[in-house]
Amino acid sequence: MPPTIIDPKTDSKKIEPGQFQNTGLTKKFTVKRASAMKSEGDSYVATWQDLSTYNYPTRGFFNSPTPAQGTKIDHKTLIDEEATFCVDTFASGMTSGFTSPSRPWFELFLDDDELMKVEVVKYWLDDVTKKMLDIFQRSGTYAVLNAMYAELSVFSTACAIIEEDFKNVISLRNFTCGEYYLACDKQGRVNAFYHRFYMKVGQMVSDFGIGNVSAVVQQAYQSGDIDKWILINHLIEENEGRVPYLKDFWNMPFRSIYWEDGSKDDDYLRIGGYEEFPLLVPRWDTTTTADSYGKGGPGWKALGSVKELQKKVKNLLIGLDKESNPPLQKDASVTGEVNTLPGGITTSSALVPNAGVRPTYQVQLNLANLDASIEKTKQKIRKFYFTDLFLMMIQAERSGTPITATEIIEKQSEKLSILGPILERWQGDDFVKALIERTFNIGMRNSQSPDPSQNVFPPSPQELQGKELKIRYTSILAQAQRMQEIVAINQWVSEILSVAQANPAIIDNINFDGYAQEKAKMLGIPARIINSPEAMAALRKARAKITAEAEAQKKMLILAEAANKGAGAVKDMSAAPIGENSALDSTLEAIKGANPR
Repeated sequence: MPPTIIDPKTDSKKIEPGQFQNTGLTKKFTVKRASAMKSEGDSYVATWQDLSTYNYPTRGFFNSPTPAQGTKIDHKTLIDEEATFCVDTFASGMTSGFTSPSRPWFELFLDDDELMKVEVVKYWLDDVTKKMLDIFQRSGTYAVLNAMYAELSVFSTACAIIEEDFKNVISLRNFTCGEYYLACDKQGRVNAFYHRFYMKVGQMVSDFGIGNVSAVVQQAYQSGDIDKWILINHLIEENEGRVPYLKDFWNMPFRSIYWEDGSKDDDYLRIGGYEEFPLLVPRWDTTTTADSYGKGGPGWKALGSVKELQKKVKNLLIGLDKESNPPLQKDASVTGEVNTLPGGITTSSALVPNAGVRPTYQVQLNLANLDASIEKTKQKIRKFYFTDLFLMMIQAERSGTPITATEIIEKQSEKLSILGPILERWQGDDFVKALIERTFNIGMRNSQSPDPSQNVFPPSPQELQGKELKIRYTSILAQAQRMQEIVAINQWVSEILSVAQANPAIIDNINFDGYAQEKAKMLGIPARIINSPEAMAALRKARAKITAEAEAQKKMLILAEAANKGAGAVKDMSAAPIGENSALDSTLEAIKGANPR
């Protein structure tokens, strides 16, 4: 159930006229704000339609009267599907490499290194991270993220909403370009969302309640016309007039307003709010902080090459057609129509020189040159979409031997360096950080029950009270970004160890515990498999005790062996006769010399 939303199914009281004015906001102001956002977004539509037509015709929703209409792909315009293949490859590669459903791609931690050594803290952070990854898996989050990556690559902007869900904690729904509009604050962060969409009459009554829909919808519902489409407006924006210490739906940080298109003033379908901005709105790049929509993504950059490819392929097909079925010309001596069928007969006069039918002109294609030119254009398109990088990763995943960050650095460092700044942006407030933080906050709000089985997360340790959690990204692409630092550390340790063969004292420069812990942090190793300082101290103490006991036992064995040898020697001496130059005679002489008296 959406957070703090008035749900007519449990509270069917109709919103009274004038009630919304209590917040200092009017329906007229709301419609005006939404219209301004739409006007700004509509200025991009011509570009978005071009991007959709040439890169991915099934994405985007422009100027259609109602949804659920069959999309006709213009194959006279889009002849070669290379760009569409690149979009799918980019989306799959980003899903596998950036937010992988098959491996951990982030972890929670604290800036306080000493507190991070406390086992209950480390284990709680580990448990919550695993729980969130499980929530993403069962809530269908990764399918939505895959669709968002495709939208990002084509239109440079993507959008999805995160709602609370009783069963799966969260549920995500993605939007396609052209059906939503955005606005930003002065820092350039998206803080407003306007969505125009259609619902059927039956869906509206079920979702909003019969008492909140208009008379037109009520009449259609009562007459059985439940499949009639109605245009709905939904605006989410910052609630600037709220009273922060009040927790009712009027005073949420973000307000949410639904209304029917063209409805009377003060008629609303639902008014509610959110504790956090519920939208994920990643953008490829923005020119200024005033830009609400992204620009400059692969689709934008590749558009000229994609159009060029269509023209080249079209010319190739026309040339092949003319070569295999050339245009013909006939003279006046030819009787009737020219028969171009196999075995067909065309009649002409033998009395007229050069009479009959002949090609108008000869077409001689150089297929090798044409194919090379087309392939060169395709390579440019693949380069814009980072296809080589992502194919390498996808193929490695499918083979069952996931690629490592080191391999990416070695093979695709140039492409990664270009993609790096974009990944940094997407790790920020508009995308995966917002996904993690909102999921965490929803989980924490649903972890207040005295019955632990009803809570999303386990109880947090007392040590974490008032502490700010941080996010570290551990996906394969995030690791590859940090791999240069890891490579430098490994190289330094390797060189020290090689020099140590000549001068062992140089090893004292290496803090091996620090080396192991720093690499574990960079690679995102789970805290549960890393021993705490206390555990390491106990292990080392036990090991030292075992070593000392072994040394003591070894000494005892040596002494016992020596004693046995001594006893044997005494026995031999006692049995030896005196006066026959035996060992006993030598011993007696030595004693006499030592004691002359």
